[in-house]
Amino acid sequence: MGIFEDEVTQLKSMNTTNTHNERMANLTFASVYPMYLAKVESKGRTKEELYQVITWLTGFDKEQLKELIAQKVTFETFFQKASLNPNASLITGMICGYRIEDIENPLTRQVRYLDKLVDELAKGKKMEKILRNPQG
Repeated sequence: MGIFEDEVTQLKSMNTTNTHNERMANLTFASVYPMYLAKVESKGRTKEELYQVITWLTGFDKEQLKELIAQKVTFETFFQKASLNPNASLITGMICGYRIEDIENPLTRQVRYLDKLVDELAKGKKMEKILRNPQG
C-alpha cells in the first residue's frame, strides 16, 4: 500500500524524472520543429506566427533559427544560446501532463514553455495573449 501511495503522490506532483530531463536535453530542435510547424499549420496558423512565438521566447531571429535547425542543436544547446524572455515565467498551466510552474529542472521547464506557446498558437489563442505582457 505504501508503494501505491508513493506513486499517487508522484503522479500528483508530476515532477519530471532524471531520465525524462536527459531525454529533453538531448532532443534536437531540428527534430521537433517540423512537428511544431505541422501542428500550427494544420490549425490554420502560419510559419511566420510560429517564428514570432519562438523569437519572443528565445530572442532568436528567423536566420538564427534556421541555422540552429541546420546545425541540429540539442534543446540543451538551443536554450543555452537563447536569451529567454523575462516574461517567460508568466507561461503557466498544464502541458503534456505537467504543470509548467512546478517543473523543477530549468531546461525541461524551458522546453515546456515552448510547447505551451506552440499549443496556444495551434488552439487559436490571440497573439497578444500568447506573447505575455504583464501590463495586460
